[in-house]
Amino acid sequence: MYRDDILRELVEEEDLIFREAIRAYVEAEIMPVRHLIDDDEEHVLVRRILQGLTDIGFQASIWPEKYGGAGLTRMVPFCLCLEELARGDGGIAVAAACSLWPFMPAIWAQNQVVLDRFGPEFCGKELKLGCFAMTEPGGASGGGGCDIENPALEGRMIRTRARLEGGEWVINGQKMWASNSGVADAYLIVCSTDPELGEEGIALIYVPGNAEGLSFGPFERKAGMQADRNCAIYLDNVRVPEGFRAAGPGEDARLFRRNLVVGRLGSAAMSVGNAQGIFETVLKFTGERVVAGRPIREHSVAACILADIAIGIETARAFTLQAAYKYDHPEIYGPPDSDLNLSRASIAKVYASEVAVMAANRAMELMGSYGYAHDYHLEKYWRDGKIMQLWLGGAQLGRLDAIRGYYPHRL
Repeated sequence: MYRDDILRELVEEEDLIFREAIRAYVEAEIMPVRHLIDDDEEHVLVRRILQGLTDIGFQASIWPEKYGGAGLTRMVPFCLCLEELARGDGGIAVAAACSLWPFMPAIWAQNQVVLDRFGPEFCGKELKLGCFAMTEPGGASGGGGCDIENPALEGRMIRTRARLEGGEWVINGQKMWASNSGVADAYLIVCSTDPELGEEGIALIYVPGNAEGLSFGPFERKAGMQADRNCAIYLDNVRVPEGFRAAGPGEDARLFRRNLVVGRLGSAAMSVGNAQGIFETVLKFTGERVVAGRPIREHSVAACILADIAIGIETARAFTLQAAYKYDHPEIYGPPDSDLNLSRASIAKVYASEVAVMAANRAMELMGSYGYAHDYHLEKYWRDGKIMQLWLGGAQLGRLDAIRGYYPHRL
């Protein structure tokens, strides 16, 4: 059940056409099999679904037209589409989105070396996966974890190192928890040339999935999001051409911040989609299930719980689209990598993910044992939604980035 009145003020007609194509695909290809996805250990079903998205143009959508793409890098249409995908399956949504996410910095920087190398491949007919690798393991020496995603630390905690040698970048380090890790065809690695340089030392470097010295640990066993692979990434003297750096000193830090904004907006949209799926599930159940002679949702207590879920979804969707619209109009609302844009995106992500968690908890109160039964789908939304709340530095780092937008200087 959708109320699209707000969309008309923020989106273009082509955005709605894009969304409708994704919605139709979700209904036809994901909803009938979503209960099978978490048991698809070999990812046969997952890859079939992702290949279908490739067939309808999702994989090539952000790439310039010269490579066969659509040149679509605005956030509003992607938020609409990611909401639809996550309504079907959160893991599918993040696996598809994270195949686009790593290439945005190269597109913004107009890095022809990177675009020429990967553009024809990712705009082809065959499914290709991308991976944006940020997070590192923690340790006694400090750093790691979400410190990498904390812009206030200016990259000083990045322990993956890149040095320039003979016209090549030589990369050593380890990454964790990156979406599509271990199965991606291309990686964007967040490195540092020298932590003492702060933001000037941040380097975003592209690595082909078959690069020598690139290896992986076993896939993580997670509560949800099984369509998205996560594993440790090891880089042992991995060598790539000098031109595979996204831009250069200082500029890579700005591109990194901008990609964090995009990641938070996309996460907010996926959380809205997760909550929407929950709402549709519980609304149907409470309309069909009769208690004391009336459908459950006709009882005032149940109706109020449903209202809380609906209020959360509508407000989360509205703010997410508002933040995405402001991101898409820097001439009015400021640079895409600004503290204010990161603040808006963080508010959207924190709020929308909490709405998704709330929606699952409240819906379970109405569905009882059916809420955690595998065949009723709600328990999968519940598991996936909690994970959305925790990635990209977790809810508390999101709050810090949210409030920094109201300060005249960074913490």
